[in-house]
Order: sequence, then structure tokens, then C-alpha cells
Amino acid sequence: MGGFVICIANKSNRASLVIGRVYRTIPDAEAEARNMLRNVDEDKSEPDGYLYPASMFAPVELPEVAKQALRTAGD
Repeated sequence: MGGFVICIANKSNRASLVIGRVYRTIPDAEAEARNMLRNVDEDKSEPDGYLYPASMFAPVELPEVAKQALRTAGD
């Protein structure tokens, strides 16, 4: 299961990403090899997530209760 990141830059993706917002990542070894992250963005229209440059995010560690809430948000 994926982890969580916080958006630290949204240049050219202002409609899809909000700086300071936490996003759920989806594991994707091929994307990570190219310094990209696959995550579920604001519109949540694509359940498989979208690819974004990893430099736009910083990893965060959340309490389990927050992880559960974010994993089920929008279901």
C-alpha cells in the first residue's frame, strides 16, 4: 500500500494540487525510477492516480488514524 506526501510545489498543476495538502501515493516502481510519484490528486477522477514529479512533494509520516481517514476519503 502507498504512503503519504505533502505538496510543496504546484507550478503548472494549480488546479490539481494544493500546496500544503497531504496526498496518498500509489506504489509504482517504474515511475519512481524516473523520479515521479503516482498519487491521487484533487479531482480523484482517476482511481489509478496521476504521475507528478517527485520534487513537488515531501514524504510525511502520519498517525494511523489519519492514514485510515485519508485512505477511505472519497470512497
